[in-house]
This record gives sequence, structure tokens and C-alpha cells, in this order.
Amino acid sequence: MSKQDDHHRGSGIVRPGKVKEVTSLTNPIVKDLRSLALKKFRDQQGVFLAEGLKLVIDALDLGWTIKTLVYSKAGKGNSLVEQVAARTVAKGGDVLEVNEKIISAITRRDNPQMVVGVFQQNLQMLSNIRPQANDVFVALDRVRDPGNLGTIIRTADAAGAKGIILIGDTTDPFSLETVRATMGSVFAVPLIRATEAEFLSWRKSFTGLIVGTHLKGSVDYRTIPYANKPVVLLMGNEQQGLPDQLSSACDRLARIPQAGRADSLNLAIATGVMLFEIRRDALKLDATT
Repeated sequence: MSKQDDHHRGSGIVRPGKVKEVTSLTNPIVKDLRSLALKKFRDQQGVFLAEGLKLVIDALDLGWTIKTLVYSKAGKGNSLVEQVAARTVAKGGDVLEVNEKIISAITRRDNPQMVVGVFQQNLQMLSNIRPQANDVFVALDRVRDPGNLGTIIRTADAAGAKGIILIGDTTDPFSLETVRATMGSVFAVPLIRATEAEFLSWRKSFTGLIVGTHLKGSVDYRTIPYANKPVVLLMGNEQQGLPDQLSSACDRLARIPQAGRADSLNLAIATGVMLFEIRRDALKLDATT
């Protein structure tokens, strides 16, 4: 039996496959779920919360492991909720029926959605990443804002990127705020965590193009030939941009010209601009071949 199994048994969580009605905020199960708002407990248990029926369905369809499904009484009788509950039980997960007060406490929302899923975290190893031609990855250095990270994951999904490499002390991709901002894309885009040293070591064997954005970038981002090679788009954090060690690892330092008084863009916006230019360049090549 794993430590996680011991933890669940000790805290009163029902055995897999059972459906349980919970009505009290002081119930050990509820306390356990509320603790997942904190990174410490998410990491201890290796799980995270995802809110909303659509997100839970998407996660199940993509093969993510569900540990617990929580739904409010308002969802009782809803055919989709009942289908998700049945799928959860079939996969050995727990199903909890709760009141709105409890689901608000778990999600820290005044107007919560009627379904919350608890899923096993899934992070990949950088050493296992082998990019192919036209694959695009986004590497993010110490992103601080969960809204930015979530928006970047969502944008990377929309642009067809193959994964997000999280370098250094990056905000938790499995926090409530980040997962909300991804609008479900956290389940579709592989996440890879690495130290700066691990990324720089991996970079030595990477044969594609690494492009970083930099206020002192010497190349207009629209003039770089991105197509027909794997690309890593390397973005610095919100306050400091790319440090010297990472900017030196780039094949190109690009700039996004500014027309107004602003001298820089929000990190998520800049990442989106770059990703869709890379995608446009690849599509342009496809159209001519």
C-alpha cells in the first residue's frame, strides 16, 4: 500500500469505487480536499483540482487518472454528471455528492461549478523529449504569475505546440488559478519540468532552433525562418526577462517591434504573438510544397 493510500484511509476517504454523500465542512474528506488549494499538499499527494464538467470529461477522454469526483446536489440527475460519475467508479475513483457550501470551500469560489475532479499530476522528463521537424516547444524561465502560465498553456494548445518546458522555480502549473486559466488545455499539452542546468545540458544535444525574445534582440521576429526544423521558443520571466545564461543558449534573440509608448508586452501576449508567427511560417511552407 502506498503512502498516499495510507493518507486517504487515515483521513476517512472512502475506498475506491464507492459513492458517498458528504454534508459537513468538518468531514475529514472535505478537509483533505480543501488542503489541495496549497502546493505543499498537492505535491505530497501528487494530485490537483480541476473545476467544471467539461474539463473533467476532457481529462477522462485524454486518459488522465481521476482519483475523486465531487459534484453538488444540483448536478444530481444530470445525465452527463451521472456518466462521469460512472466512469470515475469504473476507474476505481471515489465519487462524492456534496452541498454547494462544501464545493465552494473546496474551490474557494462563491459561485462554484457543480463538478470538481481530483486528478493525478503528470509531468514528463526533459531527457525523454525528442523533437521532430516542425515540432514547437515553449520553454519558460521562472514564470511567476499563474494567470500568465495558464494562458500560455492554453495558447500553446491552440497553436499546436508539443509541450511546455518549465525552467527553474516556476509557479505551479497545477494550482487552482493556473488550471482555471488553461480552460482545460492543461490536460492536452505535455508539461516538462527542468532546472536551468538540466535545460542547458539538454540544449547541447538539441539540433533545432532555439529562439528567445529579448528587449535587446537584434532580429525582427517576423524575419526568422522557423519552418522545417524543431523550434524551442524560450521566454523569460515577467520582471527580469531572460538571464544571460539562457539568452546565450539561443540561436536567435528576437524582438517584437512596438509602435506605441509601451516598450514591452505581457509575457502571455508576447508568447502568443511568437507562437502564431512560428505556426504561420510553417503553414506558409506547407502551402508552397
